[in-house]
Amino acid sequence: MASKPARPRSPHLFSGPMQLHYRWSPAMTASIVHRATGDGMATIGTLLLVWWLASIAAGPAAYGVFLDVFTTSTGALNVLGWIVGVGLTWSVFQHMMSGIRHLVMDTGAAFELKMNQRLALLTFVASTLLTVAFWLYLGNK
Repeated sequence: MASKPARPRSPHLFSGPMQLHYRWSPAMTASIVHRATGDGMATIGTLLLVWWLASIAAGPAAYGVFLDVFTTSTGALNVLGWIVGVGLTWSVFQHMMSGIRHLVMDTGAAFELKMNQRLALLTFVASTLLTVAFWLYLGNK
C-alpha cells in the first residue's frame, strides 16, 4: 500500500510546539505598518481636521478648547500634542516611504529577497530620520 504524499500546509498553521512555517521579516512588518499608517491617517487625521475646522467655525471659545487639548498655556505642545503631532508626522513619512518602495517594486526591481528586506528596513530608517528632521526644522523656526 502506497503512502500519501505530504500535503502542503497553510502559512497560518503550526507544526511542533507552536512553530511558524514562515519567519517574520521586515517586508511583512513594512506591509502591516503601511496599512496601519494609512488607516490611522485616514481616521485620526480626518477627525482632527474636522474638529479643528469646526472649532474655528464655532468661534474663539471652541478654538481655545481645541488648543487647550494639545498645548500648554505658553503655546508649546503638551504631551498629547507631541504624541499626536510626531505620530501623525511619522505616519505620513512611513506611508510615503513605503509607497516609494512599492513604486520601485512596480517597475520590476527589488524583488530579490535581500534587496526587498533592505528596502523594507530602509523605509523605517528614512521615515524616522525625516520625522526627526521635520521636528528639528519646526523647532528652529
